[in-house]
Amino acid sequence: MKLQNRISAINLPQLRSAVVAADEGSFRRAAEVLLVRQSTLSRGIRQLEHLIGISIFDRSSGGVTATPSGRGFLRHARSILEQIDSLITTADRTSRGEAGQLSIGFHTSLSAGNLRATLLDFRQRVPSIELELVEMSRTRLVMTALRTGTMDVAIATGETTQRDGGTVPLWSERILLALTEGHPLANRGTIYWTDLRDETVLLSQRDQGREFEDILISKLVSSEDRPRIKRHDVSRDTLKSLISLGFGVGLVTESDIGANFSGLIYRELRDGSGPSHIGYSAHWLAENDNPALAEFLKLLSERYPSPAG
Repeated sequence: MKLQNRISAINLPQLRSAVVAADEGSFRRAAEVLLVRQSTLSRGIRQLEHLIGISIFDRSSGGVTATPSGRGFLRHARSILEQIDSLITTADRTSRGEAGQLSIGFHTSLSAGNLRATLLDFRQRVPSIELELVEMSRTRLVMTALRTGTMDVAIATGETTQRDGGTVPLWSERILLALTEGHPLANRGTIYWTDLRDETVLLSQRDQGREFEDILISKLVSSEDRPRIKRHDVSRDTLKSLISLGFGVGLVTESDIGANFSGLIYRELRDGSGPSHIGYSAHWLAENDNPALAEFLKLLSERYPSPAG
């Protein structure tokens, strides 16, 4: 028989029978462990020895022992079986959402807040799922990354309904005013949106700048009450640097204040009804059948149950 044909004729039950027989030192005990007839196990091992062209065992009335050539073969057979068992276990866990990979896009800070706590909780529940985190603008997250399949779920501000997917509201964060320690407003116990009238508010053209501007305009309907707005095409951290240098004040959310920034303090912004908030939602495509995504959405539903639910 040609070598390729001999290789193709070897099957996993034969390898497992040989390995268990070596561990037990007996065909009878190996058959009991594997729940097969001893004659079936013995015949399978003889066929295996014929296919590989060596005797794996020395047989005696007291049991079986591996031959020198058999010991080398059994080492490789054991390795093959361990890899097969690992592959099957991993596939099973992946199908149940206990393993695999999950790509999460986000539009907030990880220094503190709900997203940080959610990720920590998820890693504790299913540590075998590999997380890939991507930070980008809300538009790119919801309109581009999800639709192209480059990520599984997006955490962003707003509750935009996906025609071909799902959206669920999660949490809300207070909007805070970032300012220097020596700023006149720093000594006030309560700061209202109308107190910003004579200020220069720095906004990023990235991150949440557009959302903050929309909220500011909605809070200060009259243009006479609105502050000067200065937009910069910079990151969240660079904007904080500009604020610390005295270029103006800025708007942040609670999750932004987890990382200390020298010279800056934060104050809650209020209107007549109380503190102002900005909401976050999760977005995903309905056709995404990644079991890890289902496990993550299950966690979100537990941590942030919908009022309607």
